[in-house]
Amino acid sequence: MTGWALRFLRGSGVLALAALVGQLAGCALVASEKPGALRAEVIARQGPPTAVVALPSGERLIYSELPAGFAAYNLDFDPSGRLVRNEQVLTQTRFETIPVGIWSVRDVQGTFGPPLRVERVARFDGDIWTYRFRQQSDPRLAHVHLDRQGVVRMVMFTDELPNFDNTRD
Repeated sequence: MTGWALRFLRGSGVLALAALVGQLAGCALVASEKPGALRAEVIARQGPPTAVVALPSGERLIYSELPAGFAAYNLDFDPSGRLVRNEQVLTQTRFETIPVGIWSVRDVQGTFGPPLRVERVARFDGDIWTYRFRQQSDPRLAHVHLDRQGVVRMVMFTDELPNFDNTRD
């Protein structure tokens, strides 16, 4: 590879890293949004949300750090567009409270946002939605098992292990 090509790749890598850092810093700012804030002002400060969910009494904006981060914030607004609740939902406690056999794909997506990945395995007839989160400082994964009808059948937890393939170039 020529010298200019290497400089270009290094430069674009720096730009990509800067964009990622900016995105993660932006999510940290989402945590600072206080009740009473107006929806339009929140969007002006934070940018477009990852997802918008209609609620019986208003609207939820989900700001997710996935796939790179470990948090997702639910900002719930009343019908007048005022923030009433700001909650970081990617926690073990929150996943443990999923009502198995009752919640559907819509409930999972409307609470946690889009998953890190969707997988299938031979021993389960349905999709497994995986979310990253931290328990204290440890990276963990929550695996939400959804049957073919889209109903939650099980939630399992594993430790997120480092990707040992990163040592090869």
